[in-house]
Amino acid sequence: MDVSALLLELYGRIPPLARSAVDGLDATALAVRPAVGANSIGWLVWHLARVQDHHVAELLDAGQLWAGGDWARRCGLEPDPADTGYGHSAEQVGSVLPEGPEVLLEYLDAVDLRTRTMLATLVPEDLDRVVDRRWDPPVTLGVRLVSVADDSLQHLGQAAYVRGLLGR
Repeated sequence: MDVSALLLELYGRIPPLARSAVDGLDATALAVRPAVGANSIGWLVWHLARVQDHHVAELLDAGQLWAGGDWARRCGLEPDPADTGYGHSAEQVGSVLPEGPEVLLEYLDAVDLRTRTMLATLVPEDLDRVVDRRWDPPVTLGVRLVSVADDSLQHLGQAAYVRGLLGR
């Protein structure tokens, strides 16, 4: 298996898991927080899509899809490209109110398409390219891609857990 196929397999697992987490939920269920200070399913899926959009846009030196679409309004938010959910307070988590699962899935599908298009052209040498010098050691493309996938899958596990608490 080459590096492109491996990463496509890894990232290809994200959308189906997101669909499973939000399938059949309405806006109210997406906003349920199982405990004070906990994240809702809507926030978790929104956040993982935002992080992927933010980081992949940076890798491509392109604008974020979030800023150009209607997804922000449909989630009760501003299209602020700096807002990925990282460091959100409990109040900010509560302000992410998707109108339904379709907005989250449409946004994630758009982000996923762009990500998978980029991944399809990767060769092993690309993974060693330094993409972020703000860290010590500097972050390579390979490390950034693993980090984004890892973050997404962790949040999807959390969303599945919250979904289980809600019952099917």
